[in-house]
Amino acid sequence: MITVLLLVFLLAIPVPLGAYAVSLRLQYTGDPSPQALTRGQDAVWLGHAWVDGRKTAVDVTALAKRLSTTGVRDLYVHAGPLEHDGSLPLTEVSPKARWFTDAMSKAAPGVRVQGWLGDVVQPAKNPGMDLDDQAVRDRVTASSEAVLDQGFDGIHFDFEPVRSGSQGFLAVLDQVHQLTAARNVPLSVAAAQIDPLWKLNAVPLAIADEGKWWSQDYFAEVARRVEQIAVMSYDTAMPLESLYGGYVAKQTQLALEVTPDRVDLLMGLPAYWENNPSHWGNAETVEAAVRGARLGLGSSTKQNFGLAIYVDFTATEADWTAYGNGWVKQ
Repeated sequence: MITVLLLVFLLAIPVPLGAYAVSLRLQYTGDPSPQALTRGQDAVWLGHAWVDGRKTAVDVTALAKRLSTTGVRDLYVHAGPLEHDGSLPLTEVSPKARWFTDAMSKAAPGVRVQGWLGDVVQPAKNPGMDLDDQAVRDRVTASSEAVLDQGFDGIHFDFEPVRSGSQGFLAVLDQVHQLTAARNVPLSVAAAQIDPLWKLNAVPLAIADEGKWWSQDYFAEVARRVEQIAVMSYDTAMPLESLYGGYVAKQTQLALEVTPDRVDLLMGLPAYWENNPSHWGNAETVEAAVRGARLGLGSSTKQNFGLAIYVDFTATEADWTAYGNGWVKQ
């Protein structure tokens, strides 16, 4: 009986997956709206070299020059990682952070420089940060305050993998948001993708005890607690560029449906090359992500929408050109 049920299950899988693939391909058809262009709300994730002494004034000048012809308003600068207990040894981790924030404020005064903090979190990773622990959340808050004291214009969290429904994650956002609101600076977060099919997230949870997606309701809960939410719309396992672009279009639509009007929504662009089961380099391209986001945005009038490039130290000239030609220079 078990063998028969297993056979029926395996035979049934291709049908919904095939229909899903067709739906993604259809999402990628047509022409993007002429209004679906940069609104000057874009971002770039920057690596740790900017705060540990490897970068120089020449690099800052070059970065400012590059950004001047884009729609980039925010930089998420890696200022961590946090320790598993939520602490952050600033002098060891980011000795040149104050130099960088001062240098960028002079070179590109219209660009906000946010401190990017994160860690692996329990229960999927062990050891990892336990966001259900109040003492850990208190140390995360203290670390965030110390980073702001280095001259950063906001806090950007990237905790992974946060399970859909995690109350500890919501609690740390609530706690740190009190700090950022008092400082009149934004709290932003790198967000997981939204479950594209009903209860699909149950599959990786059952197989590996690790969820990949958030429910749309949980995404909304997170978005309500921040000023800015950036979807990590890459590592999708899509094997074709057209399917990946359609996936980004759908993710954009799902996120737009539940992101509050006051909250900035950004979709991530994969400016890096990898070939593995979760990321096919030939499929997950900046060009496909830009086109997919534009198709998903459609004629939406949401002005605080943007694209976020991941990440500066792997982005090629071709990636920057694809972003510029597809999103900025239309």
